[in-house]
Amino acid sequence: MIKVAFCDDDNNVLDELRAFLDRYRRERDRKIVYTAFQSPVELLSEIERGAQFDVLFLDILMPGQSGIEAAEEIRNYDTNIKIIFLTSSPEFAVESYQMEAYFYQLKPLRWEGFLRVMDSALEKCRQEQESGLILHCKSGVTRLNLNQLEFCEVIHHTLLFHLTSGKVLESTGSLDELSRRLVSSGCFLRPHRSYLIHLGYVQNITHRTITMSSLTEIPVPRGKYKEIKDAFLAYVFQNGQAIL
Repeated sequence: MIKVAFCDDDNNVLDELRAFLDRYRRERDRKIVYTAFQSPVELLSEIERGAQFDVLFLDILMPGQSGIEAAEEIRNYDTNIKIIFLTSSPEFAVESYQMEAYFYQLKPLRWEGFLRVMDSALEKCRQEQESGLILHCKSGVTRLNLNQLEFCEVIHHTLLFHLTSGKVLESTGSLDELSRRLVSSGCFLRPHRSYLIHLGYVQNITHRTITMSSLTEIPVPRGKYKEIKDAFLAYVFQNGQAIL
């Protein structure tokens, strides 16, 4: 289910967005729910209470707080939402993209433009769902591309996602559940009950440890060396890498 939000102080614009989305749902036969807000304060209040949206149409020029300022606050809670700024002037284009805007839509709105941007945003959502994870971290909702994940470990019921950048994200969840989802891709292996590793970032394997790209050493349980080595070699062969 796709969740969309509209935020604009002009009721005529909100009515137009509602009509466009109703038409889009019919013509594309998509299950989409939407919520309309007349001010950034209402929108931010919902997000702070835990509301999550896949796509947000956000007016830039509103009384009290601009859409740019609202987007900056939203990014503290959700780095994944696709923000589409609405404005009658192109002067804020550069500023909007600093807030990681997905698109910048000039008013007045046109059906053809709405259709294109919705198709594009929903396709991006689909791709991200297939190749990534949505994590509920202390810092908010974060999308994690699986190619960025070097390994994951669990400590006291907390999942620690170690990224290739060196950053570590904390999230609640089950390593068992995460393993069931990722191991089937052929890129991940659970060599130890407390670790899930990306085979693409393995540097060395011995009977005692797996050394990752970051030089982190993952313990190899007794009797599992051959299983781990075979899984690594299968990954290497599958990805066409040379073995000497």
